[in-house]
Amino acid sequence: MGVERPATQWYVQRQRILGEIALLEAAFTQAKEEQDSNAAALEHTAQQLIKAQKKLRALGPCPKAMMG
Repeated sequence: MGVERPATQWYVQRQRILGEIALLEAAFTQAKEEQDSNAAALEHTAQQLIKAQKKLRALGPCPKAMMG
């Protein structure tokens, strides 16, 4: 039982970060496609995307396999 909690927390954090990355990628793509988008908003979204990707890399691999 001691292994399941850290692994579950890791999966929850990973899913949250992956969801954040998906939203930021969609926003970045949409801002890039718009003709009248300003460069500051595009740069801000790109920076947020980079931060989210760094968080995912910092999370690292799962501490223990949940099953087996």
